[in-house]
Amino acid sequence: MGVNVNVDTCDGCGDCVDTCPTEAIVIENEKAVVDNDICIDCAACIDACPTDSLTME
Repeated sequence: MGVNVNVDTCDGCGDCVDTCPTEAIVIENEKAVVDNDICIDCAACIDACPTDSLTME
């Protein structure tokens, strides 16, 4: 699986970064970028995203 970022709606707030237990998410160019190689599919970022920009593939 993995987390997908909708770059059209992501505002780069960083809530997902703060929530991720494996530090698999960074903000680059004001958008979230997920490293799905270290993501554990816990979905904490999805719950934390205020713009619903993150989904599970």
